[in-house]
Amino acid sequence: MHRYAIGGIVAVILLNLLLRSLTRLGGLPATLLVASLAAVAMTLCFAWRQRRAPSPGERRRLLWLYGGLLGLLYLGLLALMALKDEPSPMGLLLFALHYLCYPLFARLLFSERVFRRLG
Repeated sequence: MHRYAIGGIVAVILLNLLLRSLTRLGGLPATLLVASLAAVAMTLCFAWRQRRAPSPGERRRLLWLYGGLLGLLYLGLLALMALKDEPSPMGLLLFALHYLCYPLFARLLFSERVFRRLG
């Protein structure tokens, strides 16, 4: 499961860089688009390679790895932001909202119901 989680994180980084630099789309809409595309990519890749739905344990491991590693990256980004200027409480709330989109979409799309429809 670590390959799918790391692949999802690489997809998030690349999609964010491409989307935010090549288009004028930013903020929460860009985050929602990138989070959904990364979750779809992980789901389709797992379905294509494994030809089955993930077990509940695999699903939990993927979500913990993906969400945890992205959380560490987000904490590093928050530390860099704090070095520049102290973020406000509303800024922290928005930052958390952006982060939570990624594990939420992964949870929604890496579900039993989605795999039943795929296969």
